[in-house]
Amino acid sequence: MALNIGGQTIDGPSEEILVLPRSNGDLVITARAVLSMEDFDRYVRQPKAKRAFVKGKGNVLLTEDPGFVKEMETYGEKRFAFMAIKSLEPSEIEWQTVKLEEPATWVNWTKELSDAGLSEFEVQRIVVCVMQANSLDEAKLKEARAAFLRGLEEAAEKSSGPDTEQGNTPSGQPASDSE
Repeated sequence: MALNIGGQTIDGPSEEILVLPRSNGDLVITARAVLSMEDFDRYVRQPKAKRAFVKGKGNVLLTEDPGFVKEMETYGEKRFAFMAIKSLEPSEIEWQTVKLEEPATWVNWTKELSDAGLSEFEVQRIVVCVMQANSLDEAKLKEARAAFLRGLEEAAEKSSGPDTEQGNTPSGQPASDSE
């Protein structure tokens, strides 16, 4: 479903494109924003901290428990890996070990890119591309505001109307008093 905002049609998620130069032809990586993590949630449950009775505090969640901390780290790694794999779908990468229906394989995505011959720097650029497609940082917002304001300035310059207020109307009253 397309949506119109201020005269601009929004008909899909944002995309970032990364071109990696290669002697046998450039690699074009397209990362598209993931609009929903529902599929991830179907495959992976968020860990729950255990509860325990602590003297003076009562029944508390043990969020500092090393086992829970490790589970949350693994959960976060899988969540990011899933987002990356889904974001990179427009690139039509033919994964060898990564299987969308097998969450344990998701974290292999960067290793698989490295094993295919991409340098560590190139893999990191792909990671950044995925992150940019799925986030809005202050730099992007600032750039968008600047482009918008430039557009307003250009429109004002093209205007055929006067750029100052008329001092007098035909009746002799100041234009600002005639309201």
